[in-house]
Amino acid sequence: MSLPGSFLVYATSPIPELAGRAGGTSLWRSASLAAPATARVEWADVAKGVCIVLVVSWHVIVKDYLLVDWHIGLPLPGFWGTLGEQFLPLRMPLFFTISGLFAANAVRRPWREVARSRIAKFLYLYTVWLVIHTAILPVAPDLPTERATSPLDFLAQLTITPSNLWYLYALAIYFVVAKAVRRAPPAAVLVPAAVLSAVAAAGWVSTPGDRGGFYQNLVFFLAGLWFRPRVERLAAGATRRRLVLAAAAYVVVLVLMAALGAEEWFGVWLVVSVVAVMFGVTAAARLTRRPRISDRLVRLGRVTLPIYVIHMPVLAVLHRLLHEPLSALGGGAQLLVALVYPPMLTALVVVLCLMIHRGLTRVGARWLFDLPAVARRRATEPAGALP
Repeated sequence: MSLPGSFLVYATSPIPELAGRAGGTSLWRSASLAAPATARVEWADVAKGVCIVLVVSWHVIVKDYLLVDWHIGLPLPGFWGTLGEQFLPLRMPLFFTISGLFAANAVRRPWREVARSRIAKFLYLYTVWLVIHTAILPVAPDLPTERATSPLDFLAQLTITPSNLWYLYALAIYFVVAKAVRRAPPAAVLVPAAVLSAVAAAGWVSTPGDRGGFYQNLVFFLAGLWFRPRVERLAAGATRRRLVLAAAAYVVVLVLMAALGAEEWFGVWLVVSVVAVMFGVTAAARLTRRPRISDRLVRLGRVTLPIYVIHMPVLAVLHRLLHEPLSALGGGAQLLVALVYPPMLTALVVVLCLMIHRGLTRVGARWLFDLPAVARRRATEPAGALP
């Protein structure tokens, strides 16, 4: 687990529519959904849009930016690394809470339907994109991300040690768990899930690859599933005062955790993540009152799948192209780049992912984003929604 502040030391010596309002670019329009916006929870899509940007941004920082040989005399890499770490308790717990919220109707369906539309779908997507990542990621051998280097490694990533695509792997398994325990008392399931999360965060179990995230986030998926009415009430009551209080609470728990060195104390990371989710829900609900910002976040939140599965290969290629030239830049130019590089590269990666997705769907490769039979039936709609 990454610890807040660790990158300061490093620097001084590491988941569908994008159509905007009238006047938006064709790229944003290209990923529009057939389903009307009123059929979905707007604030939840805002939250998903923010989460996928945070996922890409974190990977840009830890897998590319911090590997550049910066010689600027200022701790800018440490600043960006530390800033990115402050959102670690937020991005995946909030993402899985929203996924659980959207999964509530699905788990009520018969096993056969859930197995096909959710479990098989996410296992299929995980397998397809694991093959693609395994083929492309070697283009940047120094990129610090899990990759299979042998058939045995690939088999391990496919089964017990999920790769950086672990969100898809987790969703498949989480749906199995959610369906199996649907009629159980919530406490009988949430308490063991919370204990598992706390044990993993405390480092009491082995978490090779991205198994740690898999262990830690089941409780948030189940909480979104069972507590949907409460989460929606939290969003509905998102006043400015509550946003300020939620933000203050998040800052306080982050500061206390860092000051006490409590990142791996049993239960601390879980509590901080719960506070982060409450802040995230409140902030997302408040953002819906600013249409110029929220409209694109809503639509971004509906095309999370292509960004999630494509962004790591894109980042690997960009890292291969940019790492040496950036490391060789002169002081003044490199200082300017170091200041703006993370947000600029994050935006570039997201746009490239959308362009690649559009190109793939136009040439009939929708099977990369959905089960082939389903993709054929939905040929008039862009694939791209994660629950």
